[in-house]
Amino acid sequence: MSKHVFLTGPPGVGKTTLIQKVTQALKSSGIPIDGFYTEEVREGGRRTGFDVVTLSGKRGPLSRVSSDSSTSRREYRVGQYLVDLVSFEQLVLPMLRNVNHGSDAEKKICVIDEIGKMELFSQAFIQAVRQTLSGSGTVVLGTIPVPKGKPLDLVEEIRSRKDVEVFNVSNVKYLLSAFCSRLLACIW
Repeated sequence: MSKHVFLTGPPGVGKTTLIQKVTQALKSSGIPIDGFYTEEVREGGRRTGFDVVTLSGKRGPLSRVSSDSSTSRREYRVGQYLVDLVSFEQLVLPMLRNVNHGSDAEKKICVIDEIGKMELFSQAFIQAVRQTLSGSGTVVLGTIPVPKGKPLDLVEEIRSRKDVEVFNVSNVKYLLSAFCSRLLACIW
């Protein structure tokens, strides 16, 4: 039986919505859970970037639209978005370290939404994800992008792990009950 559960699917299909609903259900059941999800930032009906939101309520920028097309060597870009690597690492890395340093006797869930191009600019994040996946007391509930273009090394590594089950999200309502049941089976 797989230990970790990841969702994949095209942008906008509802992966983060599903993660949020499952997270709420698990929290209300008293199951230890920590992690983060990404959320669109909109201004005037237009997407201007993404924020990282931790399950403890902290929020910070992951990326913003940049009108400046010149890049310095310390800037990280995905399309029109300038990635705020410092903000991302300040929010996510302490949470992952905390999950990884807990007691292995206590089962816990770590939400990682998402492991995509923006997040993978951080080598420290890549290391922390690998460590979290290897932790004996942690079940990871995460999202990864659909393979497209150049493969992302960590994403392909996750897909090929024997302790990972990947669900392709095409219908959130159908998957919600099946996914909750599967995740609970991983925990217990």
